[in-house]
Amino acid sequence: MDLQLNGKVALVTGSSKGIGEAVAKGLAQEGATVIVYGRDRNATEQIKEQIISVGGDAHCVTGDLTVEEDVAAMVAEAQRLGGAIGILINNAGGSGPGEDWSNASPQSWASTYDRNVIAALRVTNAVLPGMRLAKWGRVINISSLAGLMPPPVNPDYSAAKAAMLAMTASMAKAVAGEGVTVNAISPGTIHSAKLDMKFREVAVKHGVAADAPWRDVEKVVLPLFAQVPVNRVGTLQEIADAIAFLVSPRAAYITGSNIRLDGGMLPTI
Repeated sequence: MDLQLNGKVALVTGSSKGIGEAVAKGLAQEGATVIVYGRDRNATEQIKEQIISVGGDAHCVTGDLTVEEDVAAMVAEAQRLGGAIGILINNAGGSGPGEDWSNASPQSWASTYDRNVIAALRVTNAVLPGMRLAKWGRVINISSLAGLMPPPVNPDYSAAKAAMLAMTASMAKAVAGEGVTVNAISPGTIHSAKLDMKFREVAVKHGVAADAPWRDVEKVVLPLFAQVPVNRVGTLQEIADAIAFLVSPRAAYITGSNIRLDGGMLPTI
């Protein structure tokens, strides 16, 4: 299927690793010009060069999304390098220091909210007017299954990701008649480098070799972490593929939606 992304410019925040890296590479593979964003200049440059080395078109920008001036400068540089931004993936964020309800602090909640929700708002505010003027645009907010079925720990992260879902629904309604769609993605248990390391640490404690094939590790450890009906974790490529479709012209009638990539973990539609 031709996703018709040739000539589109996509800014992917937090794309120097993990989900963001996979999404940036996936969009470039589909023909989009990708702006790779991260705080670490070297890591961001590496992803850009990897995309270019396989025939993709990419540029990179850096900055701090919790600083208004940095965001303005980053978006201006992105547009100078790649042109008008028609696709925005708000992926940057992450959890805090791992608090629970015995030590939750207003300061950590504010910091997590700033890194996730307000950071996405800052970038969106800088990019959305151009999309509305062009009468075409795609915004994807990366939430989490934690925003829908929060665990007892990391409540700041769950609350921030739930806020991103509400933000998505509101924004989608505001721009629905202007050629701009806004959707959210809520990943469940995904095979990132961080998850791989954590699973292997647990696997060793259950008699599985640290360098065992991933499927052997997954079979033993996954049931200890989550009940996933498909009996495996998701892949970064599966997230990238879903987003590539959602930002394409072919998905013009999908807006205000939250797509769960969770292998059936949440027992509802």
